[in-house]
Amino acid sequence: MDFSRLYGRSAKRGVLAVVCAVTVLAVTGCGDDQQRSSSPAASPAASPSYQQPAARGSVISATAVADLDAKEVVARLAKTGIDAAQARYGVRAHRIVYRTVDIKGRPTTASELVAMPKNDDRDLRVVSWLHGTQVYRGEVASVNDRSTDRSTALLFASTGRAASAPDYLGLGKGPGTHPYGNPEATVSASVDALRAARAFARQDGRTLDRRVLVSGFSQGGPATMLVGRALQQGVDPYFRPGALAPISGPFDLSAFEAAAAADKVARSSLYLAYFATAWNRMYGLYDTADQAFRAPYDKTVDTLFDGKHQASQIAAALPATSKELFTEEFLRRMRNPTGNLQRKLRVMDTTCDWRPAVPVRLFHARGDKDVSYANSLYCQRQLASHGADQQLSDVGQFDHSTTVLKALPQVVRAFDSAR
Repeated sequence: MDFSRLYGRSAKRGVLAVVCAVTVLAVTGCGDDQQRSSSPAASPAASPSYQQPAARGSVISATAVADLDAKEVVARLAKTGIDAAQARYGVRAHRIVYRTVDIKGRPTTASELVAMPKNDDRDLRVVSWLHGTQVYRGEVASVNDRSTDRSTALLFASTGRAASAPDYLGLGKGPGTHPYGNPEATVSASVDALRAARAFARQDGRTLDRRVLVSGFSQGGPATMLVGRALQQGVDPYFRPGALAPISGPFDLSAFEAAAAADKVARSSLYLAYFATAWNRMYGLYDTADQAFRAPYDKTVDTLFDGKHQASQIAAALPATSKELFTEEFLRRMRNPTGNLQRKLRVMDTTCDWRPAVPVRLFHARGDKDVSYANSLYCQRQLASHGADQQLSDVGQFDHSTTVLKALPQVVRAFDSAR
């Protein structure tokens, strides 16, 4: 997929958008998502029809959510289970609400966590951290102080980098439901988050290096490759990829969903139900819920995936297996997709099918029962076929959730060697 036209603007207009993203910030206090605004570049008597539309990536609000010294960061990382040996600095973090677009290109808002090191460096490398599957909007880094993704952003910032951790659309403080697995929305929300982070940093007299270090876990693995490719194609006039480090991603999504349909994936019914309801909203997988879900679940499944239910609540309301939840006809479609479903899956099956101009370091654990190690082997083969600088590291016999904790220090080392 060519993301260079995603923003529908020329490079010149993109530069203007970045300038607008900076000037939209006013120097005001940070209340609970207090709105920040600036006056339009027009006379007071100017008609509203002559005002420029708000730039994508412009900051609406900034709310302080963490201010930790180095020892407190180390304690937080240790509590999460992340090796804190690389932490050097204290960290300040803010929840940023910014302007972006929805899957139909209409203006909307999204939120992210921006974490900055408490040091004297004015020019910072930036990490874009792309989180894994979340069904509950309150679980993401910008709003959940105890989340692994919050700790991950603290880790990167404590090594002297800025961290931009987008919540994606429909999670955190963003409106609506999350368009799970939509490639265009993944890119637009993440790149606009980088723009917002850059604008916010400038308010503090700091600049972000144009070479973005991109990493992500699980759902964030393919997202890492999508965002890296979009940046390489020039989706933003300033930012470019600096290094890519995906962790435990479902890069062969067709095979992953087929395995979930055959109950060969841990938590198969929850994963497949989230996929089915989200993709039905976006692409129309079925006409009525009873075509996909068995009774009585056909009456309740869609309402469970509204972003307001926690994973534990959803799991308790669903059967343990896909066979019990879905109709046999729907499961056959997932095992052997055709038509529009096959085309949409193909986009997500080829997130590694290109040649990055920067190193790609893949991390996965052979013990992962949620997303099999074969997915990273699949990505590695695609990258190798293009002659990419790539490497796959097995982090050990760990489950899916532990994999990211073990991989993160290795990601930091990979980014230390990126130039």
